[in-house]
Amino acid sequence: MPTVGVKRDLLFQALGRTYTDAEFDELCFEFGLELDEITSEKEIISREQGDSKASGASDIILYKIDVPANRYDLLCLEGLVRGLQVFKNKLEAPRYRRVSPVSGEAQKLIITKETAAVRPHAVAAVLRNITFTQERYDSFIELQEKLHQNICRKRTIVAIGTHDLDTISGPFTYTAKPPGDISFKPLNQTKEYTATELMSLYKTDSHLRHYLHIIEDKPVYPIIYDSNGIVLSMPPIINGNHSKITLNTKNVFIECTATDLTKAKIVLDMMVTMFSEYCELAYRKEKLSGEFINRKVGINESTEKIAQLLTRMCLRSQATGVGDEIEVEIPPTRSDVIHACDIMEDAAIAYGFNNIPRTTPRTYTIANQLPLNKLTELLRQDLAAAGFTEALNFALCSQEDIADKLGKKISETRAAHISNPKTAEFQVARTTLLPGLLKTIAANRKMPLPLKLFEISDVVLKDETKDVGARNSRRFCAVYYNKNPGFEVIHGLLDRTMQLLKVKPAHGDGYHIQAVDDSTFFPGRCAEIFVHGNSVGRLGVLHPDVINRFELTMPCSALEMDIEPFL
Repeated sequence: MPTVGVKRDLLFQALGRTYTDAEFDELCFEFGLELDEITSEKEIISREQGDSKASGASDIILYKIDVPANRYDLLCLEGLVRGLQVFKNKLEAPRYRRVSPVSGEAQKLIITKETAAVRPHAVAAVLRNITFTQERYDSFIELQEKLHQNICRKRTIVAIGTHDLDTISGPFTYTAKPPGDISFKPLNQTKEYTATELMSLYKTDSHLRHYLHIIEDKPVYPIIYDSNGIVLSMPPIINGNHSKITLNTKNVFIECTATDLTKAKIVLDMMVTMFSEYCELAYRKEKLSGEFINRKVGINESTEKIAQLLTRMCLRSQATGVGDEIEVEIPPTRSDVIHACDIMEDAAIAYGFNNIPRTTPRTYTIANQLPLNKLTELLRQDLAAAGFTEALNFALCSQEDIADKLGKKISETRAAHISNPKTAEFQVARTTLLPGLLKTIAANRKMPLPLKLFEISDVVLKDETKDVGARNSRRFCAVYYNKNPGFEVIHGLLDRTMQLLKVKPAHGDGYHIQAVDDSTFFPGRCAEIFVHGNSVGRLGVLHPDVINRFELTMPCSALEMDIEPFL
């Protein structure tokens, strides 16, 4: 959950009254927020950097408030105050509208086809006749940063640029050029740099260096110009110094460039609604029944009362007069409202969770452990008793782990791939438990031999019959690592496991093993496990190449099988 830091005195001034810490904590709870910490700038610096660094820091009391991750409209003082005032019935839910500029001609942002290669979307708006104080200016900048870190995903999806409109002139052009063709004076710098030089300059910048990777390997960089060729910004890295906003700025031009148009519109809506009541924004209306809300929340209120509750949550609502139907107007600030259940949740918050009457459930049920988990727990205990140590590895791994290192092709693995993996170690969902155990052994090679490990966990396999295109499969894997292969140890563990599962060694109605070739295992030292005539897994001595690829130096035997058929 994002945490918003607001100055207590400014907050109380905006709310129109003073609260004790306990009273404000209770108000936050009623509204679905949490007062996480009461602190000051001096206390924070002292705690993180020491008392010597805190000298001269402000003693002004700060409230650190945890905000739900989907409530972008509460990420600044203005939005927070507005929400609380409407909730307490001290303010009507605002109705946002557009006013045309005095000249009568709206500004234009022209998007060229070159941007398709890097950041194809852009939206823009103008806030006019704003009066900035230092506090409002700080809040404006902080809101941008909060949005960048949340819905914008650290500028990878959306990047926000704000400019003093009176220093530039439209129409504006959003295009993309080779980095060597871009030259301008960036924010807070005294000379011009090319885009290539800026990338080198900001590699040591503690703040901006985290965003360079977004475009640095692209053939063209996005750039925004005004009608006179003045550079406004090079998103998502830096704005131009020429159009920077100050406390004297009266008209603000806001541009959001993005890879996702929907997210860009949400971010722009948040920026303009938090700092102006005059914006061109889309409202939508939803209809639902009062009976639905009463049933889901567990209350019994009239349609009119439910409409009042929703209005307190900035969702203007009214009874339509058609049965118990309620029409709800969703403002642009509430991008979190997607389904009727989201509206129901707001009704519950406004009603007060503590005020919902406790009722005895109409059905009497007894909770029980899932059979698969029960079997897993029983096997874990007995495998540990057999002298094996349990390991727990990541469900994600690299393509190399489940394919190349095991002597297989990635196309044969039926692996579910991560679309944009954060690291090379987490590219796919694992299709086998064996690589994780071998990596665990590699990390513990200095431990006394033999090393006997096992893991019982899920793997993920593509399955077109499932609605999500993949399914989980519970597997059991064991590895024996010593100076000799120890196949008899792994075979013995298989026999013990089957004994625990009450499966007799026999063809047809029991279990048996049968020789098979597998590139992961040494030729002639691999067997397939059959239970009631169906293959459930394999065991054998690992191929020396596989052992070397996992940086091991001793022979190794392994067993892996599916345990779901034994339920």
